[in-house]
Amino acid sequence: GVIMADKKAVVVGGMGVIGRNLIKALNDDPSWDVVGLSRRDPDFQSSAEFISVDLLDRAQAEEKLSGLTDVTHIFYAAFQGRQVWAEHNAPNLAMLVNSVEPIAAASPGLQHVNLVQGNKIYGSHMGPFKTPAREDDPPHMLPNFYWDQQEWLRQNQVGKSWTWSALRPQTVCGFAVGNPMNIISAICVYAAITKELGLPLRFPGSEAAYGRLFEVTDTGLLAEAAVWAASVPEGRNEVFNMTNGDFFRWCDMWPKIAAMFDMDVAPPQAISLTDTMADKGPVWDDIVQKHQLQPFKMEELANWIFADWVFARDWDIILEDRKRIRHGYSEIIYTEEMFARYFKTMREMRIIPEAPG
Repeated sequence: GVIMADKKAVVVGGMGVIGRNLIKALNDDPSWDVVGLSRRDPDFQSSAEFISVDLLDRAQAEEKLSGLTDVTHIFYAAFQGRQVWAEHNAPNLAMLVNSVEPIAAASPGLQHVNLVQGNKIYGSHMGPFKTPAREDDPPHMLPNFYWDQQEWLRQNQVGKSWTWSALRPQTVCGFAVGNPMNIISAICVYAAITKELGLPLRFPGSEAAYGRLFEVTDTGLLAEAAVWAASVPEGRNEVFNMTNGDFFRWCDMWPKIAAMFDMDVAPPQAISLTDTMADKGPVWDDIVQKHQLQPFKMEELANWIFADWVFARDWDIILEDRKRIRHGYSEIIYTEEMFARYFKTMREMRIIPEAPG
């Protein structure tokens, strides 16, 4: 017989690298109906319904979301960046409030709100911090919009029939066209251009960053974990660090990445990718032409400011993953295999050149 959907998810921020993978994971399970919210229309095939809404506009949010009367789960993966750190708070809290309140008002059957946060709550972006970081560590010196969002959920859940959960990933890795804040595609483009110029692959950060502990979170694993946290009693009103479950040093991983592109590796050389890649658009266009790749511009695939930021961490970045394992979600991913898998996908999708041989 046909499995009927008995749960309805709203994915807020459905076009981002996290949101689109959540939509995909939910769509693969026939027990879910899915609605995606974003400012722009989807650029990928999906059976989900999409609502285009500016969540900073409360009146528009209420108007467009009031028809959602049978929502059981909200997955919040939206984010709007601002130039100044403290200015993140107001818009990012407003978007959460302006999605949860109207949906909760229209859907009396709402069961759970899942929030994707990040390790910046620990101050991991500011410099050395306590590692491994644990969920019950206090946040860094405020402001921090993740903390505001979490506190709003915690306080507003009191007396409600719904519960909440929050996941804290670290450097989410996945693939999303048109979402260049992604270290996978930045590495791919950097490697392809380096190879085209006949150079060895050098880690573009400092010697210190090369040797530090680092970890990442596969976007597919994160999506699965969000569905888990939103669906089980163990996830109710809880916060979980959510990484691949392993860690690495770039000095060990980088030679393996070079081998995946069939390139020689050379010692690290700290450069600003933002500056040095500024004139490489034409080189990328030549690569696209020569290998008959999909006609993406370099800036659509790689955000060099973001890449510089990732490769500049010359302090350990480690979140402790034991809590989610103890609460029942024990999936792990080998990061080296994750890199290989995404590079293969990028080749198959004709976004980067085929590996020779």
